[in-house]
Amino acid sequence: MVRTQIYITDQEQAQLRSLARRTGRKRSELIRSAIDEFLSRASSYPRLDRMQRARGIWEDRNPSDFQAVRNELSRRV
Repeated sequence: MVRTQIYITDQEQAQLRSLARRTGRKRSELIRSAIDEFLSRASSYPRLDRMQRARGIWEDRNPSDFQAVRNELSRRV
């Protein structure tokens, strides 16, 4: 593990301290857990965003258009 320092507001500190007392977990453990959750969600956003933007992209095209694109891509590789 790497030690690091962060600045949090007084309100964040109070809520974190309260949550630590209620759950019996250390504040550092709660912070690491929150960071892990954030990074997990953030890493899936780009893929989800691309999928949502691509939704319906072939809606107005026919299958021969798809084959033409595949052929063009095959020639480039």
